[in-house]
Amino acid sequence: MTAGTPGPVEAQLRASVTRFAGPARAVATTLVGIFGVVATPGAALPVAFGLLALSLVAAAADVFGGRRASFALSVVRAGALCATQTWITSVPGEASLWAVNVLTTTAITWQWQYPPRLTGPALVVLLAAGIGVGPGEWLPVALRVAVESVLARLAFVLLVRSSRRTDAARAEQAALEQAEALDRDRRRREREYLALLHDTAAATFLAVASGAATDPAAVAGYAARDLVVLTGGDGVADDTLVDLEAGVRVISTGRALPVTAVWEPVPLVPASAALAVVRAAEEALRNAERHSGADSVAVHLGPAPGGVTLTVSDDGAGFDLAKVPASRRGVRGSVVERMRAAGGTAEITSRPGAGTTVTLRWSRA
Repeated sequence: MTAGTPGPVEAQLRASVTRFAGPARAVATTLVGIFGVVATPGAALPVAFGLLALSLVAAAADVFGGRRASFALSVVRAGALCATQTWITSVPGEASLWAVNVLTTTAITWQWQYPPRLTGPALVVLLAAGIGVGPGEWLPVALRVAVESVLARLAFVLLVRSSRRTDAARAEQAALEQAEALDRDRRRREREYLALLHDTAAATFLAVASGAATDPAAVAGYAARDLVVLTGGDGVADDTLVDLEAGVRVISTGRALPVTAVWEPVPLVPASAALAVVRAAEEALRNAERHSGADSVAVHLGPAPGGVTLTVSDDGAGFDLAKVPASRRGVRGSVVERMRAAGGTAEITSRPGAGTTVTLRWSRA
């Protein structure tokens, strides 16, 4: 919403007022005109019917005409009634109720449609047209019309300002929600990157430090692979549907622990989800190799409602989840948070002496 451009609430308010002010004026002035004809003395009935015909024409302009035609004919209608009220009044020497009511209705509804620079001079002309009934009788009418016009305009201005505050509050809320969404996305990307860092460079450093990787060429290959993954060369953001089974088969072969795998037909999944499942499973396999002390590990891939389920289980030493330090990101970052960021879940079941089972689930929401 740019400066000077009405917001949606203000624009709707102005459109509604503009749409209904004219028809409201048309209905009110027509009804007043009908009752005015009934109250007009018999000798002045030709004039009264002429004024009623003029009022109906102006009412048609209020409903079907444009802003200019409606305003012009409103001036003509009210002016004619004010100028001829000495003829159509039922009480000689008093202001005509027909003229007063039409003038009041016109003055109030104008404040909702037109700016004061236009309605102010027009009201002065109309009030001057009615002075012929007598200054003493017309002065209270003029004061009443002026006060009602000011109050109507004030009410309209307050409504517009209230709608502007509502628009500003909505815009601020939308900006806050957008900022929160960006912040959530940034944190998600940070978690994904930390998980990638743990799975790649940190794992390579650990292998070198523990002596598990001593061949310089192999270490160089690991480092090159890590660099490709960390710089996004593996298409992390790709949502093309892929075969999850192929990726799981790759990470299940050639491991330090023998892997017993059971495969069931599963649907294709987006590459981003498949990547999260494969990497979380790879971390689960790596943890089993490093910490479980088991002789083998079992992998089971099967379908789930709307998605897939992958379990990695061993019958090793197990561990107490509550005692895992917060600084250890292997379980939290590379498994749980990674699956959550991809729209899935990770459930880890383990206890000392009873082995560990990692269950990864992903389904379409």
